[in-house]
Amino acid sequence: MTELIMIILAIVAGAALSMQAAVNGQLGEKVGVLKSAFLTFSVGAAITAVLVLFLQTPQPETLLTVPKWQLAGALFGVPYIIVMVTAVPRVGTAAATVAVILGQLSMGMLIDNFGWLDNPQIALSWHRVAAIPCLVIALALIYRSNRKAQ
Repeated sequence: MTELIMIILAIVAGAALSMQAAVNGQLGEKVGVLKSAFLTFSVGAAITAVLVLFLQTPQPETLLTVPKWQLAGALFGVPYIIVMVTAVPRVGTAAATVAVILGQLSMGMLIDNFGWLDNPQIALSWHRVAAIPCLVIALALIYRSNRKAQ
């Protein structure tokens, strides 16, 4: 049951990311990509700071004591936001989102398969590999329908 709840929450988070991409794409067109990205990170940092202050339970490690390579994860959101703010007005929210998911899935499978970044190993299977062409087809179909609609 807990796993199902986590999957549902991940779907909701994915929906929120698509909404964020659509809104930020429009904002980026009006005020600039970097200002839109700055706003996203500033508001996100402020909200997260409040959550940390009032809801975070004590942890055995701090940001100062974890392995330093783990702090690099904070950098990976920057290219995502900048690319999405730039891409959404040009290729549409659906195409940009499927492209991101294709990248996430591909890298996620590599991380799982090899246990990279201290993650548990989950071997590749034909079920997992079959998901890649499905997303490639979805991306091609969505992008093609975008081109016909213009």
